[in-house]
Amino acid sequence: MQFVIGLMSGTSRDGVDAALIKTDGRNAVESIAFQFEPYPENLKAVISDACDIAMASKQPFASRAIDYCEKLLDERHLAASEALLTRSGVSANEIAAIGLHGHTIAHRADLGWTWQIGNPAFLANQLNIPVMSNMRNFDVMFGGQGAPLIPVFHRALFADTSQPVAVLNLGGVANLTFIGTDGALHAFDCGMASALIDDWMSRKTNYPFDEGGKFAANGTVDQQALHAMLDHPFFSASVPKSLDRKDFSLNLVDGLSAQDGAATLTAFSAKAVAMGLKHFPAMPQRLIVCGGGRKNDTMLQMIETYCGIPTVLTDDLGWGGDAIEAQGFAYLAYRCLHRLPITYPGTTGVAEPMSGGVLTKPDQILAKKVSA
Repeated sequence: MQFVIGLMSGTSRDGVDAALIKTDGRNAVESIAFQFEPYPENLKAVISDACDIAMASKQPFASRAIDYCEKLLDERHLAASEALLTRSGVSANEIAAIGLHGHTIAHRADLGWTWQIGNPAFLANQLNIPVMSNMRNFDVMFGGQGAPLIPVFHRALFADTSQPVAVLNLGGVANLTFIGTDGALHAFDCGMASALIDDWMSRKTNYPFDEGGKFAANGTVDQQALHAMLDHPFFSASVPKSLDRKDFSLNLVDGLSAQDGAATLTAFSAKAVAMGLKHFPAMPQRLIVCGGGRKNDTMLQMIETYCGIPTVLTDDLGWGGDAIEAQGFAYLAYRCLHRLPITYPGTTGVAEPMSGGVLTKPDQILAKKVSA
């Protein structure tokens, strides 16, 4: 087993999650430390602008605005990594690799590309640690969706041979993982989780998100708007499938009050989970929930109502729900180092199990300067 760091900047745009684990890349995973590096408000705006530019394009391209955004993100990645090492007491020379997800500014698997920003060379040279990045790209190049990537990590943590298990990640986007009794994986993005609600709260209130789902709890679901949103072609598409944060908009709820809009968008997220469960080969007995959306009590209540099964937080099973994705990218980085598969036909639709990632080693001259 070796130490590996994972860095995740999710679609919620709240900050960088940094996790340190010890793993063999298979079934042994030990959580060592976790660090959250929040984004200042100005960086959130810069990221939003970068996403708008990227989603308007037909393929990744050189952009001064996106380069500037990447530079600011690099500083946050470095700060999070340094704080994580300090907190854990583990030195940089003990780390086998850093798994750098970067920030997705556009995900267009339908066009054969996905775009994450974050400079692995900067991080490798500053910390003198090899960095594994671009872990989605090979899957997309070979016909996969490039998402979700974490299901193989979910299997390492939560596989239960006595019954099928479902893991629900509620980030900006929601994705589902099904782990069969034989260990077979099925996974896909099932809809939005917190991203639209956060956008709504920023537009209609002075709050960046609906803490605990309090606004939604005091609102009424607009059934007409909800049904119109659920009529989106994404929900009739076959699985595996993936989506980008900007695949949905607030247009259909724009005229509602802050509370009613929050309630409707929360119901939209919950209903999408229930619709997603229908794609599984068997109905699970419970949903194991991770990600920031697990703190939205109203969303969890709606999910249980629509799905008809109980939810269980990863925290109650001994794994911090905020850290799962960052831990997952540490785990994926280790698997990529050893050319073990990270995506499968049942998780991304790729033709056969596939590894991936690009390894960036520290420049020896620069590394000596850093360690001097």
